[in-house]
Amino acid sequence: MDDTSGPRSRELLSRAIEWIPGGVNSPVRAFRAVGGDAIFAARGEGPYVWDEDERRYIDYIGSWGPLLFGHAHPRIVEAVQSAAARGTSFGMPTAAEIDIAERICAMVPGVDMIRLVNSGTEATMSAIRLARAYTGRSKIVKFAGCYHGHADSFLIKAGSGVATLGLPDSPGVPTGVAADTLVAEFNDADLVAEYFDANHGAIAAVIVEPVVGNMGVVLPRRTFLQKLRELCDANEALLLFDEVMTGFRLAAGGAQERLGVGADLVTFGKIIGGGLPIGAYGGRRELMEMIAPSGPVYQAGTLSGNPVAVAAGLAMLDLIAATPELYTRLEARTQRLVTGIETHLQRLGFQACVQHIGSMWTLFFHAGPVRSWVDAAHSDTKLFARFHQALLRRGVLLPPSQFEACFMSAAHDDNVIDETVRAIGAALEEIRA
Repeated sequence: MDDTSGPRSRELLSRAIEWIPGGVNSPVRAFRAVGGDAIFAARGEGPYVWDEDERRYIDYIGSWGPLLFGHAHPRIVEAVQSAAARGTSFGMPTAAEIDIAERICAMVPGVDMIRLVNSGTEATMSAIRLARAYTGRSKIVKFAGCYHGHADSFLIKAGSGVATLGLPDSPGVPTGVAADTLVAEFNDADLVAEYFDANHGAIAAVIVEPVVGNMGVVLPRRTFLQKLRELCDANEALLLFDEVMTGFRLAAGGAQERLGVGADLVTFGKIIGGGLPIGAYGGRRELMEMIAPSGPVYQAGTLSGNPVAVAAGLAMLDLIAATPELYTRLEARTQRLVTGIETHLQRLGFQACVQHIGSMWTLFFHAGPVRSWVDAAHSDTKLFARFHQALLRRGVLLPPSQFEACFMSAAHDDNVIDETVRAIGAALEEIRA
């Protein structure tokens, strides 16, 4: 029996397995890739989470990215409580939906209009439908190791939980759908050019995580995204940025602002709801006006623009606006953490690297650099599993997969970071012994 989950979590897992597939409602939560059992969260505050056994962890999962200001920030909690008191769902438009749409369009380059949905998966699925309708074409290009949600078109060489669990392309995806998805390696624009040449007039869009978070943090080469932009322009295809992880995290305007390359369509996830369930896709007016009821491309959702999620999102955007030094501070603290980790790796002689940008980071047990899924897949996942368990015993919680990003929040102050660095040093010494 593993010693990284407590008796209460193990009791809950045994109950959950009877009623929920694998005992979890999202696969990577099972902790199987790191050789343990699921840890059940009880509460969170600032940079910390407590499990059902009342063990405290410094949290670098951060609900998989949206918690820029940590757990249970008072302003966001107050906004949720106030909105819920007025009604949790209406199935009717509300004024707050206009407020958040205006705010997002003002902050994100190239976004003239936006449609709120319920999740990042729904956002990417809807954006691809729009791209196909606008271009009259069927094929899309995606990149191995990039995860864009679990819609059929994207479960071809997907990253994230698919890679973590070692699953093949998912059963249930029709061969016709798979045939319309062309897969390239991240950072290989030449292969994308070959796809355009071989499929002249057939490719609707290229979809990419501008900075990959779903096979661990993998940065684009200096010219990669610009080359994708040029290829899409030359072939009258659309460029889609999946900013479910990078949106509002790398900068107030997301990766487009940070990296200086514009997309035709951009998708967001739970970060625009302060961590509550929500998503959105947006872009140029001429594209977005094709969405029903303005145009013929149908997409709907009873809970789209849910008032509680929107209220939380507006509070989060208010906090960003009120904290002009936010991104500089997040980056500096992430660099402090990374420098500490790298010092221990070098001291102990590990073949490993830390890749990071802004407040996203990943420790790969791979000499590096990691530039694509081919590189990431050569990481030592068994060593990562031992490291993950050693960190849990020291009260530090990372995503339970070598192939995920870790996230810093504004609540992770220097004392928390220094505690993390000490724990990582001790964990590395344990697994080196």
